[in-house]
Amino acid sequence: MTTRPDIIIEDTLANLADDRFTGYLAHAFCRRGYSTFTFNNQPFRFEAGDCLIFSRCDLVQNIVQSPDFVVDVVYVTQEFIEVSTPQSNYGTKGHMALFINPIMRLNPEQQEVCMLNFDYIKRRHALTRHHFHREAMINAIQRMIIDFFDFHVELYGSGEKVTNQYAQIMDGFLALLEGGAFFENREITYYADKLCVTPKYLSEVSKKVSGFPANYWITRYTALEISRLLRDKSLTLTEISDRFNFSSPSYFTRYVQKYLGTNPTDFRE
Repeated sequence: MTTRPDIIIEDTLANLADDRFTGYLAHAFCRRGYSTFTFNNQPFRFEAGDCLIFSRCDLVQNIVQSPDFVVDVVYVTQEFIEVSTPQSNYGTKGHMALFINPIMRLNPEQQEVCMLNFDYIKRRHALTRHHFHREAMINAIQRMIIDFFDFHVELYGSGEKVTNQYAQIMDGFLALLEGGAFFENREITYYADKLCVTPKYLSEVSKKVSGFPANYWITRYTALEISRLLRDKSLTLTEISDRFNFSSPSYFTRYVQKYLGTNPTDFRE
């Protein structure tokens, strides 16, 4: 069995949807030009001086890069991110905010810091004969993450402090969603029971940490996965409906109409 690398460095966004990046987080800094794409079914423009983070590369589509586009992209496995992330509960809040808007528009000082981080990561990554290469890369990635935290606070404010208890609950909630629990469970009571809290408390914690109640995130993950599968023309609508354990095709159609704004057939066209 081939061990996948902890870190992969590229100079294009064109390969984001490749299967080889499943389970990786993508971090990018635009040095020149621009790129447009859709993420979470929303259009974005990524310009010179911006940085971005994708926790789900498979949700990125319709990537267009300008002829003069220059970008640094660092892919890092989720496992390596966990090892490298500093002991701060802010990561939970930042993760959820970037799921909605993955781009951070930086001022000139922040751009300089970001460039230094990406250059440092690339240089350290190339020193493969270093006896402590993994430790050096953990340090390099941690520097980048800490600065991302700082950028995000400067841009959006720290808001209410995320306590250890809140962070633990939200991390568990997100782990269930990331693991695909929403395929069969779209009621908040399921997640609350798994986390040993009441549905009301889970929703309150979600609102305080992310600005949105728990049901928002359950629906968000479900709708995004449905939209991704609807784009796969090899799957029938019945097969997709069955994957999500909908009680009937008509109920599936009503759900898609409500949360994607159109019926499944029209969405595919």
